[in-house]
Amino acid sequence: QVQLVESGGGLVQPGGSLRLSCAASKFTLDQYAIGWFRQAPGKEREEVSCIGNHEGATYYAHSVKGRFTISRDKAKNMVYLQMNSLSPEDTAVYHCATAASTSYLGGVFTCRGWDSWGQGIQVTVSS
Repeated sequence: QVQLVESGGGLVQPGGSLRLSCAASKFTLDQYAIGWFRQAPGKEREEVSCIGNHEGATYYAHSVKGRFTISRDKAKNMVYLQMNSLSPEDTAVYHCATAASTSYLGGVFTCRGWDSWGQGIQVTVSS
């Protein structure tokens, strides 16, 4: 069973930044496409971003494009989500997950087949 652990969440003021980390035990993350999701109270889970395992292609939800950046550090076996210009609407529990496959749909890089999930970490944007 793939185990993922998120870290780096917390409380930040509007306009601030956080970097979330996704770590794995007993396997190398670059075997998988990795995605970040978030879920706010009373809202549906939203796929925020995904990064491919080979080509490094990325996907961003419209709501975060230009503010969030997903990246890998293969040496550290980590995937990061750099979040800038945060607003209260970004408040949610954030999860990372492995994707079973990737493709291009209408020219848009897409990850799918979410297999393993981390337990999630709270991000709160508030003054």
